Amino acid sequence: MSEAWTRLDAELAAWRAAGRAATLWWRDDDAGDATPALRRLVALAEAHAVPLALATVPAWATPALAAAAQAAGEIVTVLQHGYAHANYAPAGQKKFELGPERPAPIVVAELAQGWQLLEARFGAQFWPALVPPWNRMAPYLPPYLAELRYRGLSQFGPRARRLPVRGLVQVNAHVDIVHWKGPAPRFAGEAKLVDAFVLHLAARRSGEADRDEPTGLLTHHAAHDEACWAFVEALFRRLAAHAAVRWLAAPRVFADGAAP
Repeated sequence: MSEAWTRLDAELAAWRAAGRAATLWWRDDDAGDATPALRRLVALAEAHAVPLALATVPAWATPALAAAAQAAGEIVTVLQHGYAHANYAPAGQKKFELGPERPAPIVVAELAQGWQLLEARFGAQFWPALVPPWNRMAPYLPPYLAELRYRGLSQFGPRARRLPVRGLVQVNAHVDIVHWKGPAPRFAGEAKLVDAFVLHLAARRSGEADRDEPTGLLTHHAAHDEACWAFVEALFRRLAAHAAVRWLAAPRVFADGAAP
């Protein structure tokens, strides 16, 4: 495990030697209420001064969550996580809320309603970026998102292009700390996750991946075991020591998607 951290240190040193900032951002999915896990998540962001992009399900969002976000202030930005996080895919297929199974007008109307709910509840802390549940959506959606005036889109893995359509900046997450297969979610493993950071950062530095897409940490507070929490804490402490690292808040990430 220590060898993986050493590889990360070496990669960050290479960024610094090149005179570049290794930009990172943090997205947490499936927010809806101010549960103990949610409060622990926000406390972690505050303790380490790491901006948190909270992907919130509009149909789940409670006044208590809004109060917790407001108390945290600028460290928390709220993104839109679909509408109800409901699965409409046929049995046996990958889960989809924003998939092709339903007519586009229904899907788009739900998203517009979700925007209104989040804006009313979170005010200026809401940033109009869409995070599709399960990181999947129908290919017809980006033009509709642009028409609805969404400014950001976030899925998983290196992005194919910065602007799927004009005005819509895509910035994905790249390192999911939860292993989802099996009887219950669990920590994905320290060495595996640290090496995932190294892989994406190295690909950016070499130009094999988009140099200007910030590397995204993905968490799911409601699914964390203690090993997940310990890893995030260790990661934040470790990266705080690196001059080359710069954590970006969601409005900066989706404003232009470029490294400073």
